[in-house]
Amino acid sequence: MNPTLPAYAFEVSLKNFNDLVLLNSHKLPVVVEFMSVDSGICMEVEKSLTDLAHDFSGQFIFVKVDVYEQPELKAEYDIQNLPTIKVFKDGNIVRHEVGRMDSDELALMLKEFGIYRASDETRMQAREAHLAGDTMAAINLLTQAIQSDPSNRRVALDMIQVLLDVDAIEPATDLFNRLPDADKESDIGRALVGQLTFKNLALKTSGKTALLAQINADRLDFDAYFDLAICLVAEHDPKGALDALFALHEQSPTYREGAARELIITIVNMLSSTDVELSKQYRQRLGSSVN
Repeated sequence: MNPTLPAYAFEVSLKNFNDLVLLNSHKLPVVVEFMSVDSGICMEVEKSLTDLAHDFSGQFIFVKVDVYEQPELKAEYDIQNLPTIKVFKDGNIVRHEVGRMDSDELALMLKEFGIYRASDETRMQAREAHLAGDTMAAINLLTQAIQSDPSNRRVALDMIQVLLDVDAIEPATDLFNRLPDADKESDIGRALVGQLTFKNLALKTSGKTALLAQINADRLDFDAYFDLAICLVAEHDPKGALDALFALHEQSPTYREGAARELIITIVNMLSSTDVELSKQYRQRLGSSVN
């Protein structure tokens, strides 16, 4: 391994692929992403793998191959779709994946090669408990994980999400404020900021039930539509929120100097990293309404 390069991530070419991938794979697993810098999905996977390489520094090597700069490697490894991930061990390809993979899926892949943290196992147990409706068990498990492995920032991020899901806004905010800036500025961190913002805004409304009653009583109560959208985003119902905003926007495009349109754009942008299809659908609908 070349000691002058970072141990966790390389960008390779045909010239050094043999040394940095094939030879190093006899020492550590080497995860190769065949990618393009022009692809948003490729860059998302690249970021996740870079983060994991930092987390597991010295346990695996992450290598990036830009297929448009390295067409020989693209041809040699028969790369048809991007991103393509190949894991090399002892000079051989031992795992092959094509397409988008999120951080948890990539972490599970690494686990097959003995690269994992016990606290991540506890995180998965907590997630299952939370999804099954046992939020208290999830919080207890995440608390254990934080105590056993305080450096695993993914545990803290999961805890904030669980607290937000049960409207424990104050402790969620307190924990978020104690995160390092890098975590606050990550994709997950920005998503949590959005949730915290909408949760706090929803507290200033009269609540979803009252707002629905107001709209039923007066279809021209535009303030009620706007506040309802805020409540629905806070309750993880972006589609419902967007439908309410479009109902408002179509009836009163100039409401609060275009506030409905601005909020539609905000929600659509938030969705672009979590629900690409829904984001695309409503972005097109907004474009049609303008035209």
